Amino acid sequence: MASIDCKFFSDTLGMASSMRVLLPEPSIRQIGRGASGAPPHGGKHPVLFLLHGLSDDETIWARFTSLERYVAPLGLAVVMPNVHRSFYTNMKHGYRYWDFVSDELLHKARALFPLSSEREHTFVAGLSMGGYGALKLGLSKPELFARAASMSGSCDLTGLRGRPDELSLVFGTEQDIAGAGGDLLELARALGRSSKPKPKLYQCCGSQDFLLESNRRFRDGIARLGFEHFYEEGPGEHDWAYWDAAIQRVLAWLPRG
Repeated sequence: MASIDCKFFSDTLGMASSMRVLLPEPSIRQIGRGASGAPPHGGKHPVLFLLHGLSDDETIWARFTSLERYVAPLGLAVVMPNVHRSFYTNMKHGYRYWDFVSDELLHKARALFPLSSEREHTFVAGLSMGGYGALKLGLSKPELFARAASMSGSCDLTGLRGRPDELSLVFGTEQDIAGAGGDLLELARALGRSSKPKPKLYQCCGSQDFLLESNRRFRDGIARLGFEHFYEEGPGEHDWAYWDAAIQRVLAWLPRG
C-alpha cells in the first residue's frame, strides 16, 4: 500500500485541509506480503471513506490499528479526512463540514487519486462520532454509498447530554438536531418512503460501551424500516482494542472485487 498524507485547500471550508489515503500499490517484491495486481474497474479502485471520532484526526486509524496491513490484500483504497469536532455537520457556529465531507471531499479525492465513482464500489465507515457520520452519509446520500458501517457510533445525539456546550456549537438546541438533518432514524424513515436505493448497513458496539443503549435504540428502530442491516455486540469498551478488531470485521463485510 502507498500511504499518502494529502494537504489540499477546501473551498467549502475556506482553509487548508488534510486527508490520509491508503492506495493499493502493485508489488511483487515487498517482503511479508503477496503480489497485488493492477486496479480493477477500468483502473479505478473501490474506496472506503473511513471517518474518525471526536478527539481524533485523519491519522488515527493508521496509528492505532494495523489498517494498512488489513487492507493490503483487498485492492481497496481508503480515504480518511479530518473534520475536527464537527459531528460531520454544517455547524450552527462554525464551518460547513457536512458540505465538505458529503460533496467536496468525494470530488477532491477522486480528482487526485484513481478512485471509482461507482456507487457499488463506494463505502463509508467510522467509529464513535465517525460512526454517526458514516450512517448519516449512507442514509442521506444513498445514491453515492452502497454500504455504511458504524463502530460504537453516536447513534442518538439527543442522548449526549454530557456535552451540552459542544453540541450547542454544532447543532444549537436538542430540538435543532432533527431540523439540521441530524436524527439518524428520521433520515432512515425518509429514505424508506422514497424510491432511492437503500444502503446496506453494519452496526457494532461493545457490551461495556457507554453508547450501547443508543446503538440498541437505533438497531430496534431501523429493524422496522426494511433495511438490510447487520448488528452485533460483544465484549468490549469504547477503545482501540475493540475498534482494531471491529475494522477487520467491517472489511470482511465489504464486497470483494
